[in-house]
Amino acid sequence: MTAGGAGRTRQATSRQATPRQARPRQPRRPAGPGPTGLRAAIGRTATALGQWLRRPLTSLHLILGVFGLLTLFGLVMVLSASSVESFTAGGSSYSVFTRQLMFCVPGLFMFWLGLRISPRRLRALAPATLVIGMVSLVAVLLFGVERGGSKAWFAIGESFSVQPSEAIKVALTLWGAHVLVVRRAVMHRWKYALSPVVPVTVVLLTLLVLQPDLGMTISLGIVLVALLFFAGAPVRLMLALSGGALAGAIVLALSADYRMSRITAFLNPDSVDPLRAGFQAQQALYSLADGGLFGVGLGQGRAKWSYLPNAHNDFIFAIIGEELGFVGAFAVLALFATLAYTGIRIAARNTDPWFKLVVATSTTWLVAQAAINIAYVVGLLPVTGLQLPLISSGGTSLVVTMFVFGVLANAARHEPEAIAALKQQGQGRVARLLRLQLPEPYRAPAARPADRSGVR
Repeated sequence: MTAGGAGRTRQATSRQATPRQARPRQPRRPAGPGPTGLRAAIGRTATALGQWLRRPLTSLHLILGVFGLLTLFGLVMVLSASSVESFTAGGSSYSVFTRQLMFCVPGLFMFWLGLRISPRRLRALAPATLVIGMVSLVAVLLFGVERGGSKAWFAIGESFSVQPSEAIKVALTLWGAHVLVVRRAVMHRWKYALSPVVPVTVVLLTLLVLQPDLGMTISLGIVLVALLFFAGAPVRLMLALSGGALAGAIVLALSADYRMSRITAFLNPDSVDPLRAGFQAQQALYSLADGGLFGVGLGQGRAKWSYLPNAHNDFIFAIIGEELGFVGAFAVLALFATLAYTGIRIAARNTDPWFKLVVATSTTWLVAQAAINIAYVVGLLPVTGLQLPLISSGGTSLVVTMFVFGVLANAARHEPEAIAALKQQGQGRVARLLRLQLPEPYRAPAARPADRSGVR
């Protein structure tokens, strides 16, 4: 090849290579808000959430978070919902709120006690708590004070009162779980599934009906159903008990005029006097309708100006919907949904069968009570008088519910992975300040010889 030919070849090659070398590199566009970027963000969030949920102490953090948020939210809403009624009754807008705040002191102590006590000791105290609770229900019928047509309170001075029926739910949960766990191998037999939990519960329900307190009767019935369900009772037994409970509820509804009027107002609201039987339910709906999406503003609600009776108690959810709108109401629903998830998670991850049954039952009646309260406020159920846990005004309910949350947090610390993490990493400063003992792993008791019935 000649020199000129070689030069032309090199020149052509350089002309062909120049555009590739000189072309600027296009910068990569960051993922924008389009569908691809949104899917990537959701994927990263889901991955991070899944990793956090797999941590050994997540259950404890969840239950503490729900407890703190519900308690603070409840105090704020009690102050807002009760200010007008408090001022009208005593000249101060803070009397009901101050009383609720004062009950928080023993409530926090009971939370600490439920968090600190060992499961073995708590189980040993279960029979004694049931006996004390049953005696208190008898005593309140003899020496209690009557309010709103129900003799269910012990008066302490002029401003404070105690309702023993709130504590009986916890007592039945602890003792019922103790009995049913021992019989879990023979729960398929009706004889051992029914006795003695069902007869004892029937006695307690009778004492509540004598007060009368229909709302607490329903709540205690939920405890019984949850105990039998999670203990593995036969489905036919559960259906039979549910049918009996429905028949009993119908009899109770027909036995009192005010209960019958509530059911009539629910089934056919247009046929009742809106200023009597249907007044409370109608005013609650008006209050919710005024709230809209974001509400009229905290403290700016109008229903609490003597339009809605029991605004700070049974119908506080209507005030939440009015002042904080759908957003505030949805936040309450989300907190109780988180409680339901966390409680079932704790029960599933524990190895102590008694603790599992206690946690599952406690979670069920707390969430079911909240669901019934919200349902009758929004018009999906007849008015029953159940409170919204940790949010409605009520000292005894607050103290008892705080103790239950302490037990749930205690159970979260006794998850096997949580025990291993606490022993490996050590307890934090707050746990040492509260003088919490390191949780111990569950050790199954030594097997006992079975009797002729098969019960160990």
